[in-house]
Amino acid sequence: MTLPMNAPPLAAIPQRPPAPHVPDSVLDRLAKVTSGSLTTQLYIKGFRQPVLHGLTPLNRKARPFAGRAYTMRFIPAREDVDVYGNLTTSPSADNLQWVGVEQIEPGHVLVIDSNRDGRAASMGNMLVTRMMMRGARGVVTDGSFRDGAELSEMDFPVWCTGITATTRLAFHHVADLQVPIGCAGVAIYPGDVIHGDGDNITVVPAHLAEEMADLCERRDDIEAYLAMRVRAGEPLWGLYPPSDETRARHRQWVADGRPAIAPTDPAR
Repeated sequence: MTLPMNAPPLAAIPQRPPAPHVPDSVLDRLAKVTSGSLTTQLYIKGFRQPVLHGLTPLNRKARPFAGRAYTMRFIPAREDVDVYGNLTTSPSADNLQWVGVEQIEPGHVLVIDSNRDGRAASMGNMLVTRMMMRGARGVVTDGSFRDGAELSEMDFPVWCTGITATTRLAFHHVADLQVPIGCAGVAIYPGDVIHGDGDNITVVPAHLAEEMADLCERRDDIEAYLAMRVRAGEPLWGLYPPSDETRARHRQWVADGRPAIAPTDPAR
């Protein structure tokens, strides 16, 4: 982009304020809600596609999680920059990935914008283990990881599009840390909440995190009640989505101590 002759220097342009800090207590609540409720409530708020589509977990037994996004942006590698000798053991502008890993704090989820390019690994077991030891809650990329066998055995959420042994240096250069990125086609700002369960990775804007926890806790409760009634043989009409009468019956069911629901004739 070419700025007009009289435009102020980029450093003088007001910057977007940082995202509000989402406390661990809210993250812990969000980790317990379902992605179905979360995406529905975000849709009601106008967020059409908060899910990182096409990513899968390497370890499906890993616990659900929610954490604050720490972002890492890749650009294509260049032969004179991305050489093996730049994998230094001290901080370097040509090896920002190590810098990012050592900046990870408890509660972070590393999100890597790999340009949806899985030809080379975004990182591997050594760096993921280091982040886990630093208190990270997960790592996500729209590219590949290496060391899939080791990562799949870790009790740590790792989401990607595939596995390859090809080194990152072959196709990726780490250009930025803690900047807005796109991952799997979704905008992610540093500090956004990254939610993962057995089905999806969902992005929650930080300023909506506590409200989403409140809304989803309520929604998950009534959804469980509605599922019980469907399993008992009741038809969908007036039940799902719940009518005012159904919501009143749910409140009474809660007040009665959540009793079992007797089966009905499924054909009625």
